[in-house]
Amino acid sequence: MRVVHIIKIVLTAGAERHLLRLLPGLRARDVDARLIVLVQPDTPMDDFMALAENAGIPAERMIIHRHADVTLLPRLVSRLRELQPELVHTHLIHADLYGVLAAKLAGVPRIIISRHNDNAFRRKLPVRLLNRVLWGLSSGGIAISEALRRFCIEVEGVSPGKIRTVHYGLDLHAPSPDELSKRRTNLCQSLNLPDDAILVGTVSRLIEQKGLRYAINAFQHISGAYLVITGDGTLRDELEAQADELDLRDRVFFLGWREDASDVMTGLDVFLMPSLWEGFGLVLLEAMSQGLPVVASRVSAIPEIVTDGKTGILLPPRDHAAIATALQRLIDDPQLRERMGTAGRARLDSAFSEAQMIDNTIQIYTDA
Repeated sequence: MRVVHIIKIVLTAGAERHLLRLLPGLRARDVDARLIVLVQPDTPMDDFMALAENAGIPAERMIIHRHADVTLLPRLVSRLRELQPELVHTHLIHADLYGVLAAKLAGVPRIIISRHNDNAFRRKLPVRLLNRVLWGLSSGGIAISEALRRFCIEVEGVSPGKIRTVHYGLDLHAPSPDELSKRRTNLCQSLNLPDDAILVGTVSRLIEQKGLRYAINAFQHISGAYLVITGDGTLRDELEAQADELDLRDRVFFLGWREDASDVMTGLDVFLMPSLWEGFGLVLLEAMSQGLPVVASRVSAIPEIVTDGKTGILLPPRDHAAIATALQRLIDDPQLRERMGTAGRARLDSAFSEAQMIDNTIQIYTDA
């Protein structure tokens, strides 16, 4: 079976990292999975394309000049006619729009749409109507969480029988004790902190969705720990100014975008994710793979991943006082951190394996 995946990329985040794991897995199972990446002229995504090549994914770029690019549809139709896939699988709104229409015009027999997030703009009437049309043209769909599946049914009008939940999967081996110690030492030294410092951290885009302003507010009421924020985004200047205003710059560290974000995560003691909404949260699986307890918002898909009281602590969104209380509890109790981290690693292995993700995806392709 030849399957062409289509996605627009402006940065490498959860959906993009998911494809870097899904497509090699599909190819290992005799699915000829290929990737068309829609990129803006000023954002060619060389780093992502290199990662795709290293993963053995046949990937090619196609320029999209603006949201409404009248030249893209015929170019995409022509390329799909050349590739002659049995199925087209689209990801994110630009690829859904152009990919579904192009697949129909190119005579592709089956079309699958993946929904990765429940962004607020998807509730607006024009987008809702557009998605209803696209779902009507598709053969079926995948939601990456049950919460997102409900969103698609209730907001976008997809038939319940047409969309299934397939969680992200992740197979990562925890580092050896020696490697763990080395990474932690490197991180603490880079921050000019002692090796026994308690580090609470997050890895995310610095945007409103991630709720980081509430994490910084929480640290006014926390003692004995430091906050490490890895990532970049439009709110970075504002968040740094907030830390300055609260006199927290000696306890809140902004590392920016890091290629070695997984190494940074390995050096943490607690993972924090105060998101306001979240389609899934692949980074939660990465934290669980490192044996980290999680403090996160009880929103969207997060309760499907983090078991409250067992692998982490779930809180109401936008509640910095609750964040402070939960973090202080973990900071003060190393045994609790270890128990939750161990339980999280076990849950990752049992419920979120790459094999399950690939098997379920292939089954949807077969049934479409």
